[in-house]
Amino acid sequence: MNEDQAKIVALRALAYLVGDDSVLQRFMGLSGIDPSDLRQGADDPAILAGVLEFFLGNEAQLLEMCRETGMAPEEPAQARHGLTDSRHEEWS
Repeated sequence: MNEDQAKIVALRALAYLVGDDSVLQRFMGLSGIDPSDLRQGADDPAILAGVLEFFLGNEAQLLEMCRETGMAPEEPAQARHGLTDSRHEEWS
């Protein structure tokens, strides 16, 4: 998955996250990111990777998000790797 495809998957996960207040509150509590940081970081690969990591850390929540967004369960992990790989290329 290339970086653009990975960003699309991550943005779909982010849209689900902000659409469910209880999930959003849990994410903010665990990450320390507030709503304004989240809005400003919506195009930041590190923030998007963090959103994907949040879902990947809880299988039940991951599966619920995938079901609600029509995403295949393997897409978030592939997207996380796509975002991570692109950041490593920038550092090389």
